[in-house]
Amino acid sequence: MTGNLLELSGIHASYGRAEVLHGISLSMKAGSIVTVIGANGAGKTTLLNAVMGIMPARGTILYDGVPVPHSVEARVAAGLCLVPEKRELFASMSVEDNIELGGFLRSASERAETREELYARFPRLAERRRQLAGTLSGGERQMLALARALMSRPRLLLLDEPSLGLASKIVTDILDIVSELRKTGVSILLVEQNARAALEIADEGYLIELGEVRRSGPAAELAADPALMESYLGTHS
Repeated sequence: MTGNLLELSGIHASYGRAEVLHGISLSMKAGSIVTVIGANGAGKTTLLNAVMGIMPARGTILYDGVPVPHSVEARVAAGLCLVPEKRELFASMSVEDNIELGGFLRSASERAETREELYARFPRLAERRRQLAGTLSGGERQMLALARALMSRPRLLLLDEPSLGLASKIVTDILDIVSELRKTGVSILLVEQNARAALEIADEGYLIELGEVRRSGPAAELAADPALMESYLGTHS
């Protein structure tokens, strides 16, 4: 036993004949935030999809020390949940109905209890519970996507680009929420193109380039390396 909640070893994934991930290895402890950073096309989203079982992958994925279940539904039941980049909300359904869909594996009483906890965490969603999801602002849609995922009571939350398309002030709000979730016992694997913001809230970081891990280590160390931030990610201190 390694004590890791998630451990990936030698992960390969392909779209047709084009291999996107070339032997990725990664580990994270329970209660931590680990961020995967890198440029567009590096393979970050593919990595999350492989962990979730959305796309086939070769290699070893251990979850809580044992091989991860094969199906997506079984992985959700085991405590994994993905918030995809496009959020994939049901625009013509209400905020509350979208949240309810996240708890499809739980009892009615469990859903009711968790729903009220989520409304306390996301008061703007409580105010808009009867509103159609398609009428929400970008930040509110991201909050709704998070709330729907949390309805399943995940142990490991996979977040794909939660800041995408949001104004800088809203990005700060969303990442503050992500950071707060760790205090509830949720572990978070965060894919984020806004490298500096992601590294500020993460414990560990992995830099992926062209489907391979180029650097990894404590997030603070990666963020403090100006050559890495500029050369690989095009950002400045």
